[in-house]
Amino acid sequence: MRNLFLSSILSMTVMAGAAIAQDTEAPPPFVLSIPGFEDGGEIPVDFSQAAEGVAEGEGTSPEISWENAPEGTESFVLYMHDIDVVRDMTLEDQLHWLVWNMPADTAMLPEGVERGEQLEDGSYQTSATGPVYRGPGAPAAGPLHHYVFELYALDTTLDVEPVEDAFENRRAVLDAMDGHILGKATYVGLFKRPE
Repeated sequence: MRNLFLSSILSMTVMAGAAIAQDTEAPPPFVLSIPGFEDGGEIPVDFSQAAEGVAEGEGTSPEISWENAPEGTESFVLYMHDIDVVRDMTLEDQLHWLVWNMPADTAMLPEGVERGEQLEDGSYQTSATGPVYRGPGAPAAGPLHHYVFELYALDTTLDVEPVEDAFENRRAVLDAMDGHILGKATYVGLFKRPE
């Protein structure tokens, strides 16, 4: 009889635990996608500084989309950088694109975002080239560089106005983000110029 009683208690405990687990299922992952190339794959020349007809230090931005933003998201920041570059003997790397204060209802950036400090949705953009996407441009003679796209979901809109120096903008944006990050999604592309 005692074994039956203990068995019943154990069975109820397991069922209660399963019910709690169902109620606290993890939300779907926050995901970043770039249809123009696979995550970890090579970035096509079309999205680089080496593309035909592209202004020096610029390029055509790829389409970028995301889904499953965390609950409570107020804005997004997209940060693209070349992690293989050492800038001015510091820990800083090369800034290829920083877009901040994208509204919470934004789920994508189209291919070929136009040059300009402020986009139609009120967000701001900058790069080492200026207020424009800076395509990958690693030299042909060296190894493939890693270009990391990081998308952050924030619980606020940043009080950061752009200044002329892109690296000051980056520092200000990253500092302002601290303590407000609800989620992060990443995507990596590899590139070096064709020989």
